[in-house]
Amino acid sequence: MKKENIYLSTIATDAAKTAKEYGFGLEIAEYCTAWNMDEQFPQTDAEVREKLTGIGNCVLHAPFNELFPCAIDKKARALAAERYRQAINLAKSYGATKVVVHGGYNPRIYYPVWYVEQSILFWQDFLKEDPGVEIVLENVLEETPDMLLNIVKGVDDKRLRLCLDIGHVNAYSEIPVMAWLKVWAPHISHFHIHNNDGSGDRHNALDDGTIPIKELLEHAEYMCPNTTYTLELLQDAPSARWLKENELL
Repeated sequence: MKKENIYLSTIATDAAKTAKEYGFGLEIAEYCTAWNMDEQFPQTDAEVREKLTGIGNCVLHAPFNELFPCAIDKKARALAAERYRQAINLAKSYGATKVVVHGGYNPRIYYPVWYVEQSILFWQDFLKEDPGVEIVLENVLEETPDMLLNIVKGVDDKRLRLCLDIGHVNAYSEIPVMAWLKVWAPHISHFHIHNNDGSGDRHNALDDGTIPIKELLEHAEYMCPNTTYTLELLQDAPSARWLKENELL
């Protein structure tokens, strides 16, 4: 793995320090909560810019609370579009060229009935105006790989690709991560890397769980050349050392 293709999510308290030590980039997670783009913006912006000092590359994670690009209600879709535009403008101000967005799937409400259909309509409309960044759709509660894959294929726009979150697959899908990788490979632009034992979304260290991380990363490097990776962990230093010890850097 090329170090310039590796990012550390700022959900980890040691993300900036570890990124500088290893030459990694950062994935800005502060705006996952949308109010940090509003009343909390001056403080949040200052904190983000401080973390980015001395770091060359970054990715931005867009907000996701109460945002449903798959919604039936046009006003709900309009809210999602507004928040994504805010996030994209922030991404460009920080020098990021890639923005991570959740698809909004929730199997316990009515959205699943129209999930793929309505999402295609949303993104086709959203991309009528060039965002100036690449948007990568991340799996969260999707149980099968076909849902987001069919959205990206249906939109058929090179600016919309996929982010494979392997921890979410392990926690919420009965289909193995390797199978998702095989099906998604041509459309993957980004990965979220963390581990768990399959019982929940823990964001454990890379060597703490049932996902064969080394094998997966080796396959990903072969199947998805030049893709990028974010370690989405609560603490980064031990897993950064693990990557080096396992000759993945």
